[in-house]
Amino acid sequence: MQAMFWITVGAMCLATGFSMAQKPRRCSSPPLYTGGMTVGTQNEQLWAVGRYAYDALNQRVHLGEMGTFNNASFTYNALMLFQEGVLYEIYHHNKTCVKKALQSDFHPMEVPKGAGFVSQVVLGTSSSPGQGLLVNSWWGDMPDKQGNYMVSFTEFGCLPVSALFKSKNMGWVSVSYFDNVLGVGDPDVFIPPPFCMDAKMEANEDGKVTDFFSLFH
Repeated sequence: MQAMFWITVGAMCLATGFSMAQKPRRCSSPPLYTGGMTVGTQNEQLWAVGRYAYDALNQRVHLGEMGTFNNASFTYNALMLFQEGVLYEIYHHNKTCVKKALQSDFHPMEVPKGAGFVSQVVLGTSSSPGQGLLVNSWWGDMPDKQGNYMVSFTEFGCLPVSALFKSKNMGWVSVSYFDNVLGVGDPDVFIPPPFCMDAKMEANEDGKVTDFFSLFH
């Protein structure tokens, strides 16, 4: 369940000439922050932009976004509570809530252990101080061996910049992150609103939400 500047494989490959004296090390993002994100797919089935709040300490993610899926517009507000194994789909306009089982391990925002270092690049320019952002990119195989992924994090602070990976149903999926702010200004985003308290557990075809992209089906 885990936002943005678009960074494509081609753009990253063009920048591999940039080198550092010391190879970057894998890192983990701060445990609490908020930010914006965009999501797009190779088959143009999904495009979305929104905001998210991330809490690795309590394994919680709040996502609010709008976009198009299969040429139909949507707005989406979800609260994922991994320790409780519950997903809330929240509809503020009519004060309704759908409660679903969430069977997916919490994956912290970090460079995966099996990832290999690809390159270090500067977004912007390195000609003058403060005019560029130093970013490290990593490449690896998906756990199910059905494709590859590339993730990029800032050198300083280890904040996410982009993710690119292969989806079985959608082709390449590109996620970009922007406007990250450390901390969560409104902790209530991780608390289901009162009208969700009486929501009964519902199920999809297999009875469980298994991953982030199944939220859109």
